[in-house]
Amino acid sequence: MSALQLDAITCRFTARGGMHVAVENASVVVGEGEFVSLVGPTGCGKSTLLNAAAGLRRPDAGTVRVFGQPLSGRNEHAGYLFQGEALLPWRNARDNVAFGLDLRRTAPDASRAKADDWLKRVGLTGHGDKYPHELSGGMRKRVALAQTLIVGPKILLMDEPFSALDVQTRVLMENELLALWQQDRKSVLFVTHDLEEAIALSDRVVVLGAGPASRPVGEFAIDLPRPRDVAEVRLTPGFLDLHRRIWECLREQVMKAHHDGLKADA
Repeated sequence: MSALQLDAITCRFTARGGMHVAVENASVVVGEGEFVSLVGPTGCGKSTLLNAAAGLRRPDAGTVRVFGQPLSGRNEHAGYLFQGEALLPWRNARDNVAFGLDLRRTAPDASRAKADDWLKRVGLTGHGDKYPHELSGGMRKRVALAQTLIVGPKILLMDEPFSALDVQTRVLMENELLALWQQDRKSVLFVTHDLEEAIALSDRVVVLGAGPASRPVGEFAIDLPRPRDVAEVRLTPGFLDLHRRIWECLREQVMKAHHDGLKADA
């Protein structure tokens, strides 16, 4: 059984007085324990599909299924890690990590103890009393990751979570994510503009075509051995071959989106 199935999804928006079709008849499947990345040019509907998977955006057509059941409302099995900052500035790191448990009315002592355990897992032992403004960008992202994982989601939805980090910190966070994922193999749908990141992390990469009315135009199995170091794996012949093949598919869509953008601005 698949963990997540987006079947013939169409999402439309009203824009500039007209109707904009973000994705049309788009289908993506994430198996149980599988790490799948979505790549594609800007504006191709990657985040739209992620929001549909989370239950934050009801499709105009098509069906979202979670472990075989049609999704109605919010996806209770999913944790969502956003691109931007989502930490509460008035709560310290420990209390931010425990936020989801607080919403579930977990006993305060138990939730704080579990939060400390998760801070340890993401390498932030001793930083629980610090507030977001006292933490570096990478540390804040670790807190957000712990906040997402502490409630035990079976599915992780991740929208360019590391794009704002510097290169070195980004590599550290990618390896941190893989190490945590390796422990229990949650099902992951990961959105990124970075093809190298997608290949280094994933079991499968899905390429979305240029919008509007985008849909998958390519799908590639990433048969690189695990566990992986995301910096080292990028130097291997297998990685370079995958990058070449996927980029051939992606480049056409990026150029199409660029040319369409120039026409729209003319």
